[in-house]
Amino acid sequence: TVFNSLNRDMTLTEFKFIWYMEYSHRMWGRLVGLAYILPAAYFWRKGWLSRPMKGCVLTLCGLVCFQGLLGWYMVKSGLEEKPDSYDIPRVSQYRLAAHLGSALVLYSASLWTGLSLLLPPHQLLETRQLLRLRQFAHGTTALIFLTALSGAFVAGLDAGLVYNSFPKMGECWIPDDLLAFSPVLRNIFENPTTVQFDHRILGIASVTAVTALYLFSRKIPLPRRTRMAVTSLLAVACIQ
Repeated sequence: TVFNSLNRDMTLTEFKFIWYMEYSHRMWGRLVGLAYILPAAYFWRKGWLSRPMKGCVLTLCGLVCFQGLLGWYMVKSGLEEKPDSYDIPRVSQYRLAAHLGSALVLYSASLWTGLSLLLPPHQLLETRQLLRLRQFAHGTTALIFLTALSGAFVAGLDAGLVYNSFPKMGECWIPDDLLAFSPVLRNIFENPTTVQFDHRILGIASVTAVTALYLFSRKIPLPRRTRMAVTSLLAVACIQ
């Protein structure tokens, strides 16, 4: 169906390239699963895990399996026949966002767990400024996560092909078809123009939040490790 609707001129070499990309992604995902589960089972059997760590390990291994299940569920949506649809065959943008979101949660939880074991926590005086910095950092994290999820909707709808100029979208700051779908809420998730517009706004907001977080952190006496982390965050945000 996809071949007849979209890629009638594709050569065998081009098909093999896409096929091997997908195959490599699946094999890499299974390798990641083995890298989690096999050492976890070994450490568990040896009695090297504390009770809290056992719960953490079970959660991470569960997330790995759930991530693979979501990947299958996402790909399945692109293979389903849709007799009432004349659109280009593609995977569901909702399932794509869920797959990406679960991957980000898994990665963040793994990194947090690993750093918690490798690096001793700093004993800092709980000042009002430090509390505000922590809250600001959590809010920035949530904003970046939301921006990444909006990027999955852009990819799922091919929304990046609608407008390719910046900062304006075509000749307008706010496109005319921003709220073309009904009901209005549907535009946020299914209108390619609105999806790209939201992603732009969220991206700008994320960079602004990271910059503000960095500037605020400069006013507080922080350990060297924390200051390096905030500076690195700003550098990565600018590169992104």
